[in-house]
Amino acid sequence: MSNLEKIPPQAETDGYTPHIRTEVREGVGWMIFANPKRRNAVTYTMWRQIPAALADLAGDPDVRVVALRGEGAASFISGADISEFATRRSTEYDRVGTEANLAIVNFPKPTVAVAQTWCVGGGVATALGCDLRIAAQNTRFAVPAARLGLGYRYSGIKALTEVVGPANAREIFFTARQYTAEEALSMGLINRILPVEGFDAAADEYLAQIASNAPLTMQAAKQAIRAVGQDPDQRDLSAIDAAIQACFDSDDYAEGRAAFAEKRPPVFKGR
Repeated sequence: MSNLEKIPPQAETDGYTPHIRTEVREGVGWMIFANPKRRNAVTYTMWRQIPAALADLAGDPDVRVVALRGEGAASFISGADISEFATRRSTEYDRVGTEANLAIVNFPKPTVAVAQTWCVGGGVATALGCDLRIAAQNTRFAVPAARLGLGYRYSGIKALTEVVGPANAREIFFTARQYTAEEALSMGLINRILPVEGFDAAADEYLAQIASNAPLTMQAAKQAIRAVGQDPDQRDLSAIDAAIQACFDSDDYAEGRAAFAEKRPPVFKGR
């Protein structure tokens, strides 16, 4: 029996069309994977919606950080929608999925995967595209590709290996087993475990801490950190230097110094 088959069935939601939904609240842009009938499995149409949804959030000056989560508490993402594989699994399907993942990886603002209950297969891949990953205590993680006969592209293997290391990546793929939140934390797959009770409030607090910081500083840091993992000939150090200089030239830099001197919280504007 595969890990996916062990997930209890979700209640039917007749007439509901799976989709990507976005919301903006207090500096946090939410991208929500809404497919509750299949525990937020991602359909072909949902993959296609992701780049446009992220483009809208990138262009919104009120958005300081983007959080990805599944609808409700039943699952983050239980993987790609396997029911479509017989008819949709093709070069076109892979292209759309790759474009969606690249849109997440290349997003200019900080991104956080907010996981509950299940994070499986494509859910793990999507979470790995984010800068940070937080999860409820009861979250289970798995990449059951070896139980489904699926092949993973190099980019997906590389992303996992960079985060958890080669030994853990091998075990995750070779055993296809489920991992607890504690195990995920110990291997670096997630950054923090949050309590099940009060999870939403704890996640909001975590995201608010990021949203309150200087946007230009975070964007410059994100560029530099990304460059560390690139081949030297791919690093655009001049762009990183320009991003750093933009921080020093910004009103936010003046605000940060003034707030420090006045012993008050800074109010950053992103300019």
